[in-house]
Amino acid sequence: MTPPEGTGPDPAAPGPRPKRLARADFPYWLVATVLIGAILSWNMLSDPVYAGILAALTRGLGVTVFVTLTAFLLATLLGLVLATGVLSRHVAARQVARFYIEIMRGVPMLVLLFYVAFVGAPALVAGWNWAAGWLGLPTLMTRDVSLMWRAIIALALGYAAFIAEIFRAGIQSVDPGQVEAAKALGLSGWQRFRLVVLPQAIRTILPPLGNDFIALIKDSALVSVLGVADISQLGKVYSASSFRYFETYNVVAFLYLAMTIGLSLALRGFERRMRRRAPDRR
Repeated sequence: MTPPEGTGPDPAAPGPRPKRLARADFPYWLVATVLIGAILSWNMLSDPVYAGILAALTRGLGVTVFVTLTAFLLATLLGLVLATGVLSRHVAARQVARFYIEIMRGVPMLVLLFYVAFVGAPALVAGWNWAAGWLGLPTLMTRDVSLMWRAIIALALGYAAFIAEIFRAGIQSVDPGQVEAAKALGLSGWQRFRLVVLPQAIRTILPPLGNDFIALIKDSALVSVLGVADISQLGKVYSASSFRYFETYNVVAFLYLAMTIGLSLALRGFERRMRRRAPDRR
């Protein structure tokens, strides 16, 4: 018996997902990556050459993680300050923040690294010694500022400009009506930012902030040009002494890929959980 007119299923309504489309969305790339990683892991565990290389390079893993985490924390704090400056009502604060962001975004990270290490650090030490002469404090020498900290400061200064834009976009994505309602309730500017703006902007901020963290892991390899003993530097030294370039850089690439792909998958899972928990605004 045919159903009465108007009571049947809506032809425009979305039906069940086709099996072919679901099959096309299967992460074959992830399966291939896991297989390659498993093969490399087996070689590192069973082959004494790979095992020796891995043992030599893992000493630089802690340096890479420390440089990345410290630089990202400093960049996030400075980026938040710059974002509030760009959105400030004061013209001078907006212009200074925008000037910094545009200049830093236009300078290659490697150039900034050299500039901070060999120009900025000596100038900072000279300024400190000048002030120390007036205040009776001990003076410093340029070599007292370690190359690792010079690299951390350079990465933080560079990435702060990109993170500032992430914070700015996230803050501007908040409905202005929410801020007006907070004003009507008598909240101060800091209370409005802390209790109303930031909790809502965090959904927009976190995914690109996570992507910048992953990019910083890769850019941390640039510190090897200053002789900082991270994974890349130890790999360069080991391959030059053993002439096993193929095996050494296989291990270097494996360590970086393990960190970046693992964090990428964790970030995607976190984004899916945020989308599921997001309220329906339709």
